[in-house]
Amino acid sequence: MSAVRRIGFIGVGNMGNPMAGHLVQAGFEVAVFDIRPEAMEAFVSQHGGKATAALVDVAHEADAVITMLPDDKVVRKVVLGDGSENCVAAALARGAVVIDMSTSDPVGTRSLAEALRPRGVEMVDAPVMGGVVFAKDATLDIMVGGDAALVERLRPLFEAMGRSIIHCGGVGSAHALKALANYVNACALINVVEALVIGRRFGLDAKLMADALIPMCAGRNHPIEKKVIPHILTRKYGTGMALGFIAKDVKIAIDTANSIGAFAPLGERVSELWSQAAARLGATLDQTEIVRLWEEASGVSLTG
Repeated sequence: MSAVRRIGFIGVGNMGNPMAGHLVQAGFEVAVFDIRPEAMEAFVSQHGGKATAALVDVAHEADAVITMLPDDKVVRKVVLGDGSENCVAAALARGAVVIDMSTSDPVGTRSLAEALRPRGVEMVDAPVMGGVVFAKDATLDIMVGGDAALVERLRPLFEAMGRSIIHCGGVGSAHALKALANYVNACALINVVEALVIGRRFGLDAKLMADALIPMCAGRNHPIEKKVIPHILTRKYGTGMALGFIAKDVKIAIDTANSIGAFAPLGERVSELWSQAAARLGATLDQTEIVRLWEEASGVSLTG
C-alpha cells in the first residue's frame, strides 16, 4: 500500500484546527473545509495548508479524509451527500480512506462503512480522548477501529496528532469504546457529587471529603486497577470482601442520606443492585462476582 500523504480535513474548530495543524507540521499535504469560511482562513493563516470551497473539493485527490464533526449524522451527510453530489464520497478514489475522529454512534459508523465499501473506500473510526489543550500539544489518546493493516498504514498520521494509538478492533469499535469511557467518567462524576452532597448535608466539609476520597477511591484503590483487572478479568474473585458486606455498606450510606433528606437517586439504585446481587448470587461470594449479574442479564462473558 502506498503512503498516505494527501489529507482532506473537515471541521477545523477548536479541536480540528490544532489537530490538522500538526499534520501540516509533520509534512502532510492538508486541504481543509469548514462551513465557516473564517475558520478556514484562520487555519491557513496560522498553519498553512489549503482552504477549499466545497466538500467535493476537499476530497479531490485525497488519500484520506478526516472528519471532526458534531455527530455521526453530520458525518454521514458530509460523506454521502444525502442526495447531493457535493460530498466526500463523490470525489474519493478507490483505495482512499474516510477517518471519522468525531465522537460518533458506533452503529452509525458501521452503517457508513458498509455504504462506502461498494465504492472501494475504506473507513476507520478514530475518536480522541483529551480536550483542546491536548489537541494543541499533540498529546491526544487516539482509539482506532478498522482493519489492522490499514491502521498501521495510517499510524504516522495518528502519531502526528497524539501520544498513544490504541487499535480497538473492527470498524466502530473505537467509537464504542470512546462512548463507554465517557459513560464511566460521567457516572464517576455524579457518584462523587452525590457522595459529597450527602456528606455536606451530614455536616462534613466538602474539601476535606474530596481530599480524603483520593487515597480511598482513586489511584491504586480505583476499582479498575484493584478489582476489575486482577480479580474479574482473571476470574480469581479474591478481594476478600463479601458481596453482602458491600451491599450492607452501600445501604448504610443511602439510609444516612434518606435520614437527613439528601438527594441520592444514583445511590438508591446502586443499593438496589447490590442487594439484588446478594439475594440472587449469594451474600458470601466475593464482591467482584457481582459481574455475574450483568453477564447473565446480557448473555455475554467478559472472559469468554
